[in-house]
Amino acid sequence: MLAAFAALLLPLSAEEQPAENNVAIPKDLVDDAHVREELAVNEFTAPSISKLFDTLQFLMPLPIAEVARKMPARMSQDRADLAIELGFLIADGFLVVQAEQLDQVEELAKDLTRYGKALGAGDRVNRHAASLLDSAKNKNVEQLKKELTATQRDVEQELVSLRDADLAHLISLGGWIRALEVSTVAVDKQFSPERARKVMREDIADYYTESVAGLEPRISERPNYLAMRDILAGLRTEMVLEEGKDPTPALMAEIRRQAAKLVELALQRQQ
Repeated sequence: MLAAFAALLLPLSAEEQPAENNVAIPKDLVDDAHVREELAVNEFTAPSISKLFDTLQFLMPLPIAEVARKMPARMSQDRADLAIELGFLIADGFLVVQAEQLDQVEELAKDLTRYGKALGAGDRVNRHAASLLDSAKNKNVEQLKKELTATQRDVEQELVSLRDADLAHLISLGGWIRALEVSTVAVDKQFSPERARKVMREDIADYYTESVAGLEPRISERPNYLAMRDILAGLRTEMVLEEGKDPTPALMAEIRRQAAKLVELALQRQQ
């Protein structure tokens, strides 16, 4: 969503420092705070869910009812499951804020508290949850976005002390899959080539393809992650448009289907 910063690499710019798996994060997805603060850009840094959701402002109206999702009442015992589900949850926060459905913030804050505690970042997430409630009461949409961004960053920083970069990347992956699901449904329901181009980000699909491949084997070799990697590799190919060609409704419908499969696989818990 804090210690040992001195043990990390010296701060570098997003252009200079590649991700852990040697695939650079797309420049527009690096949260400015990562560059300004001590964390900088290193193996723990993952694309900002806030940046991933910036595109959705161009895709209004959002299909809130069609993509509605409730978090499981029972917490997983697996930390990888918890991380990717937290990514979905933070993404849902941006979705709620983007649609100005501020009455849902209270439930969101409760879920964030549960997941933060389960991942060992409870104290930091609790502070953000309290601020979310206060900002929702005051209808302060911009502050809500800042608190959600800070939640991802603070959980990521907590993982620094545990030296667990994989969980930071899984939080971001969950956020992107959720953003992809919402954006593909929005474009498929109200298609235009201009709207579709907002979804055609082969660089992001490429980044997450390699990110999944770079996870430690106990995660990357799970059947659902192997299947996700195959889908991501297919998406990065499908999202490349020939020069002078526009995306078509049929292509967008197919990407929407693949995004739905990614959601199903990502939320498939370890038994």
